[in-house]
Amino acid sequence: MHIAMNGWFYDQESTGSGQYLRHLLAHLPKVAPELDISLILPPHLRAPADLPQGVRAVESGRRSRPGKLSKVIFEQRAFPRLARATNADIAHVPYWGTPMSCPVKLVTTVLDVIPLLYPVYSQGLFTSLYTSLVSAAARGSNHIITISETAKVDIEDQLNLPEQQISVTYLAPDGRFHPRVGAEGDEAVRRKYDLPDQFALYLGGFDWRKQVNTLMLAYTYVGEADGDAFPLVIAGREPRYDDRLFPDLRAYSRKLNIQDYLRWIGFVDEADKPSLYRLADVFVFPSLYEGFGLMALEAMASGTPVVTSNAIVFEEILEDAAYIVNNAREMAGAILALLIQQPLRDAMINQGLALASNYTWRKTAQETLAVYETVMRAPG
Repeated sequence: MHIAMNGWFYDQESTGSGQYLRHLLAHLPKVAPELDISLILPPHLRAPADLPQGVRAVESGRRSRPGKLSKVIFEQRAFPRLARATNADIAHVPYWGTPMSCPVKLVTTVLDVIPLLYPVYSQGLFTSLYTSLVSAAARGSNHIITISETAKVDIEDQLNLPEQQISVTYLAPDGRFHPRVGAEGDEAVRRKYDLPDQFALYLGGFDWRKQVNTLMLAYTYVGEADGDAFPLVIAGREPRYDDRLFPDLRAYSRKLNIQDYLRWIGFVDEADKPSLYRLADVFVFPSLYEGFGLMALEAMASGTPVVTSNAIVFEEILEDAAYIVNNAREMAGAILALLIQQPLRDAMINQGLALASNYTWRKTAQETLAVYETVMRAPG
């Protein structure tokens, strides 16, 4: 079987789509050595030297800069054309960027349908048109893969697809997220980002859905109790704030008068994330909606207890291994409890480690292979 894989996100290791693509390419050849995989690269990328054995790169033409329009042209024209030219049996788009027409059987991974669930994410003419395009195109896929039962339900509802056309393959934390592996470098990471001795951690985006403002509100309670001893470290590249999609969190922290309890450390290198999780005393993930919520599992796999919002997907993926709360006051209570109650802390760490071990990229690759085999057996 020959798979043509869309490689648009191959160089974007810090994004969910980039990580998903790289892990699939690394593990599919391990579970199916006979599989032939062609990574179809967009014009701004050249064949990388680090491709796993069994994966070959196919460049798509004259070098050009990435951009919105070039992305659409690659998705809609170059990728399907090269999938046919390489004699692929299946074209797999590992993100929501489906071509309207494809000359070979088509599998699309839709990580989530956030722009359809929350209109604030489809602002602007181009984004609105692109969302309409990929929504219509996804319905023409032979099969859809998604990453949680929660996301599957939303895809069924928003794209009007039958349940049997969608399969769930869970994500997994990478092996480098571990309580001890690589821990000898933790103090260097502490110095690099000037981290305090003890802290709660938020790592992620700053858009409206992430609800960092709820965590800040929670820290008005934590701060009163012990904010000087346990500050909140906020990690991630800050956006240009606006009134809707990216609320001004700096201004909100001043309004709450909690600046003394916050440490903004900015973008974190991918290689430093395991140490950052290990150094944190608690990881807090207040997001309103996630397709999966991988960072919470990464923290658990690193031996750090986790507090999350009551988003449905967290109840599905994290079960009772996370401290799931309903509002800012409960979030504050959970953070404080995990910081000061050692028996509770130990229990949550052990539950998190046990749960995280159930998720593996090998299993994800095996289930993805099963989708390919189902598509190959289907007529047409």
